[in-house]
Amino acid sequence: MFRGVSQLNLDAKGRLAMPARYRDDLAASCNSQLVITVDPSRCLLLYPFPEWERIEQNLMSRPNMNPKVRNLQRLLVGHATECELDGSGRLLLPPPLRQYAGLEKRVVLLGQGKKFEIWGEAAWEETCAQVLGGDVDDEALESIAL
Repeated sequence: MFRGVSQLNLDAKGRLAMPARYRDDLAASCNSQLVITVDPSRCLLLYPFPEWERIEQNLMSRPNMNPKVRNLQRLLVGHATECELDGSGRLLLPPPLRQYAGLEKRVVLLGQGKKFEIWGEAAWEETCAQVLGGDVDDEALESIAL
């Protein structure tokens, strides 16, 4: 399970250095093979390859005659890019995906269980402010009994 927030810098080539605490798990679970794609929230999603295969199969099994399903398929599968951590634990974020998410030098890597989200620092701060401003599902909070 991936959890936690890491504030990171992209290098001049658009590479992100994966925090050391995740590298061994990624090497063991997916041989450092990952898939990166876009999210409608304007961040990037980073999946270990086996987890992505499950998501992709599920998404592509949906009826694509539904315009909302078809649009989600186009967005997620159409932008999906296979990648892997290099020997130094870095991940190259493709330029079109960096542009989509508005990623510049400062980024935030957010562990989300079986995947990561990658946000531009300013967009992440804005999202946090919205959540703290009341954009939380109270019913969902009650159901998990914090």
